[in-house]
Order: sequence, then structure tokens, then C-alpha cells
Amino acid sequence: MAGYGFRGMVLGAALLLGACGGDWGVDQQGRTVTAAELDGRWLLVNYWAEWCGPCRTEIPELNALAGSDDALRVLGVNFDGLQGEELATAAKALGIEFTVLSDDPAERLKLPRSEVLPVSYLIDDKGVLRQTLVGEQTREGILATWQAER
Repeated sequence: MAGYGFRGMVLGAALLLGACGGDWGVDQQGRTVTAAELDGRWLLVNYWAEWCGPCRTEIPELNALAGSDDALRVLGVNFDGLQGEELATAAKALGIEFTVLSDDPAERLKLPRSEVLPVSYLIDDKGVLRQTLVGEQTREGILATWQAER
């Protein structure tokens, strides 16, 4: 950072620390999903795939849930690990309106790998897995489970 002075070094250090600050990667639009958006919040992490019929049926319910209560954030993860344009195209084709993470947060959240789809994980505001919801879910069912866990 030679030639940038003290303020430049501070700014550079802040940028480096911010980049290491636990951001969640990018979404299906290529937008960075920041730690500030998700950390300390209840999350519903849903795994889906294009070939999964029940996933397709469940997506409108998840869209409705994502639009109904900002205290519970809905995040999607493509089971097949699609990235970039492939992920954007698949999410658009299925009508997904909620955030889809390009990077699987399973390791970060200590989520088990499910062999069945769809599967959703309810994560509390401390980052602890509270419920595993296997099979097609409804907005009302998820909200009832979330309310019971809070």
C-alpha cells in the first residue's frame, strides 16, 4: 500500500477484513450475499433440483414465505451444484424469487447431506439447526414449525 498513506492502509485493511468477514458468497444474480444480511437471523435453507417434481411444487410456497416475513429468511441451494449462468437459468425457469446461494452453506451451518429432495433446514438466529423438514412443505406448515421453535 506504499504511496497511499495511513488512510489508504486502513481502507485496504478494512476491505481485506470485510472480505474475510464471513460473507455467504454470491446469489443466482451474481450479487454478494453479506454476513450482515444473514448472520443473527432465522434461516430456512431449502435444497432443490430441476428434476425434482416436489421441489417444483414447493417453490411457490417458498416464494410466498420469503415475501411474508422478513424475520425468517428463505435461502435456496441447488442440489446439483449449479453455478453462474446455469444457476440463474434454472432458478428463473422454476420461478424462484428468493435468494439462491451459489455456495452450499452446509459446512458453515453443519448441515447433514440429505439423500432425498426437497429438504429444508430451519436454522435459528445463533446458527443452530433446529429442524430438518423432509419432503414438500407449505408456507403455513413452515411458519407453524418456526413459531413452535421460537
